[in-house]
Amino acid sequence: MNVPRLTRRAASAVLVAGIAVLAGCSTVVKIEGEQTLRGRLTVQVGQAWNRLAATGLEQPYEVWTQEGLSLDHLRLWPGIQSGESLMAVAPSANSAKTPRVPVFRAGMAPDQLAHLFELLYSADGSAVRITRIEPVVFAGERGLRLELLVVRPHDEVHLSVAGWVAERRGELYALTYAAPRLGFFRRGLPGVEALVASARIR
Repeated sequence: MNVPRLTRRAASAVLVAGIAVLAGCSTVVKIEGEQTLRGRLTVQVGQAWNRLAATGLEQPYEVWTQEGLSLDHLRLWPGIQSGESLMAVAPSANSAKTPRVPVFRAGMAPDQLAHLFELLYSADGSAVRITRIEPVVFAGERGLRLELLVVRPHDEVHLSVAGWVAERRGELYALTYAAPRLGFFRRGLPGVEALVASARIR
C-alpha cells in the first residue's frame, strides 16, 4: 500500500481543521503534572496537553490533544465496566446507519480486545487494519499493546494508532494515541510512551 506524504498544503488544511474542532469545544484546559482521571487512573503528564470537553454527546473517555484533534489525540478510558461500550453514539432515526459499538466484556482475549478499538476507529467510516498486538504491562497490570493503521474517509490521511489496554477486576483501562503516520506520530510517540509508563490504577 502506498502511503502519501502529508504535504505542506495538506498539513495546513489539517491544522485549520484541528483549530476549528478546538474552537467548537466548550472547555479546553491545559494540563500538566499528575492527573487523576475520574478518580480511577493516575498519569504523570510531562509535556503539556489540552483536555477537551465537547459540547455534544458525553463519552466514557477523556480526549487530550497538543496540536489539535486532526493532528494528534489521546483517548483515555479510566475504568469501563463489563457490558459497557467504549463509545457513545447518538440515536439514529435510521437504525441501519447506526455504527456497531465496541462493548467490553470481562475476560476477553487479546485479539477480542484489539477488535474493540478496530470498531471504535472505524465508526466514522475510516478504513482500519490491526497491524500489531503484543503483551505488555500497563498501569501495573498484564495487558496488551496494539497498533492500528487508520485511513480517514474525508481526506485520506493515514493515521497510526498505538494503544495500551489492561483489565483489572473486570474493568477495562486503556489509552490510545493517534496522529498522521508520517511526522506527527513519530514525533509525539516518545512523550506518550513516558506518560503510559507512569499510569497507575487507583
